[in-house]
Amino acid sequence: MILKSYLVEKDINLVNRNIVLLYGENFGLKDDLKKKIIESNKDAEVINLDQNNILKNDNSFFSEILNISLFNEKKIFFIYQTNDKILDIILKIEKKLSAQKIYLFSEILDKRSKLRNYFEISKSQGVIACYADDELSIRKIITEKLKDFNGLSNQIINTIIESCGLNRIKLKNELSKIVSFFIDKKINVNHLQQLLNISVNEDFDLLKDHALMGNISKTNKLLSDTILEKDKNIMYLNMIHSRLSKLQEFIKISKNSKLEEAIKELRPPIFWRDKPIFLLQAKKWSVSKIKKILIEIYSIEHKIKSNYTIVPNSLVKKLMLDICNTANS
Repeated sequence: MILKSYLVEKDINLVNRNIVLLYGENFGLKDDLKKKIIESNKDAEVINLDQNNILKNDNSFFSEILNISLFNEKKIFFIYQTNDKILDIILKIEKKLSAQKIYLFSEILDKRSKLRNYFEISKSQGVIACYADDELSIRKIITEKLKDFNGLSNQIINTIIESCGLNRIKLKNELSKIVSFFIDKKINVNHLQQLLNISVNEDFDLLKDHALMGNISKTNKLLSDTILEKDKNIMYLNMIHSRLSKLQEFIKISKNSKLEEAIKELRPPIFWRDKPIFLLQAKKWSVSKIKKILIEIYSIEHKIKSNYTIVPNSLVKKLMLDICNTANS
C-alpha cells in the first residue's frame, strides 16, 4: 500500500504495520520518519541491521526476529541498504510477525523493482517514496519550526533557504543554530546572516557564478574584491564541486529532454532564483570540461589537506581563473 510521505509526517501511526519500505534519495526525510517511529514506540527494543549481514546469515536473522523476549516482546528492526535481494526473506517471515515491526530503507528503486512493486500492491504492508524536497516542503518545515518567532518573514525564510539549499539535513542543523541563538525568539535578517555566514557565502557564490559563465572581466574584479577566508577553502571547493556536479547531471538529462523539463528532473531541485544563471552556465559547459575541473578540484583539496606550507587561497584563486578560461574554451 502506498503511503504519502506528507501524510505520514503528520500522522506517524499510518506506518503502524508489520513491514514498511522507505525508498528514495531524501535521507533527511527518512531520518525524520525514523525518529518519529522510535518516539511513538518508546517501549520497543530497537535493532539496526544491514541487508548484507542478513543475507550472509539469514538463520540468525530469523532467530532474532521471531524470538520473543520475556522482558520486551515488542521489537523494531531498521534494515538498511535494502534492495530486491531481501524480498524472499521478507516473504518467509511476513505472516509470522506479531508485535515485531520491520522498516526497510532503500535508496532509489525504479518502477521495475520487485521489492517496491510488492509493497505497493500489498494491502497489509506499506511503502513510502522519500523523494527530494522541493521549495514548498522546505518552507513548511521552516515555518513550522519558527512559527513562535517574532519577525519571521519571507525574507527570513528565503535567507535560510539560500544557506541550506533544499537539503533537509543541513536545514535541520541551521534551524537548531537559529533556535539556540535567538533565545528571545526575536529574529532579524542582519543577525541571521551573521549566524549563517551568508555574506561570506554570497560573495564567493557571485565569484563562482561569473567564473562558471566565463565572464573574465567580472571574475578578475571579484577576485580582487572578494576576501577568501583561510579556514573556508575546502568549503569553497565543495561549493564549486556541487554546482559542477549538478551541471554534469543536467547536461546528461537534457540530451533527451527539453531544458525546462530537464531542470525539473534534477534532485535536489535548483532553487528558483538560481535557474536563469544555471541555464546560462549550462550553455558554456560539457561533460569533458567538467571532468577536467573536477580533477583539478580533487588535486587542490589533497594539497590543502596534506601540505601546510602552501597558500590555499592562491590555489583557489587560480582555480577560479582556470574555470573561467575553460568555460570559454
